[in-house]
Amino acid sequence: MRVLSLTHEAAPTGGGGTFEQRALARGYEVTVCETPVSRLPDDPTDFDAIMVFGGAVHPDQDAEHPWLSDETTFLSKVLASGTPLLGVCLGAQLIARAAGSWIGPGEIGEVGWHEVGLTQAGIADPVVGAAFPPHFEAFQWHYYTWELPKGAELLAVNGAARQAYRLGASTWAVQFHPEVNETMLDHWFTIGAPELPMPQDVIRAETAQKLPDWVAQGRQLVDAFLDVVAADA
Repeated sequence: MRVLSLTHEAAPTGGGGTFEQRALARGYEVTVCETPVSRLPDDPTDFDAIMVFGGAVHPDQDAEHPWLSDETTFLSKVLASGTPLLGVCLGAQLIARAAGSWIGPGEIGEVGWHEVGLTQAGIADPVVGAAFPPHFEAFQWHYYTWELPKGAELLAVNGAARQAYRLGASTWAVQFHPEVNETMLDHWFTIGAPELPMPQDVIRAETAQKLPDWVAQGRQLVDAFLDVVAADA
């Protein structure tokens, strides 16, 4: 199977982290396209699955980052084609934008570990519900949010924002960051230190305690997504 990973910053700061690693471990061919510096594929159906990840930009900053418009157009093609799609943070926002939904600044930004709860649809969902318990702590780093796309099911929420949705039978999106690993977060905490809600040593200690379980849940999420892809294929 061929998997396309759409990223917005070079590894180790950006990239697909655990998700790319799991796809490779399953023996899949992974093509990484760093959108700001690479040409997007012409045809999304050249891939069996597509994953789109986060970044330091916001989804409506087309004037500063013209590639956002190009990627949104590409994601519209993905949605129209029915190619299985999984979005994370900025990726979730861009999918919502591609589906015609409002995206913009949230009333509350989230950086660090925050509680999330699954809806009943989320509990029953074969991807999100397979990875997470009804209530869990998720690693977050976002200031924007989205309106639920028309026809989508809300899968997870908290007091700050909508946190996950499924659109149709083949698209999933999460606002939090289940793809992260220790290397990625080490860079995020360093370059993003001014945005941290607590001293670096405190959030690093908290993360050292919570990250192993979080990485395991991230693996479960991407494995459940790729299981659905493989079953359909």
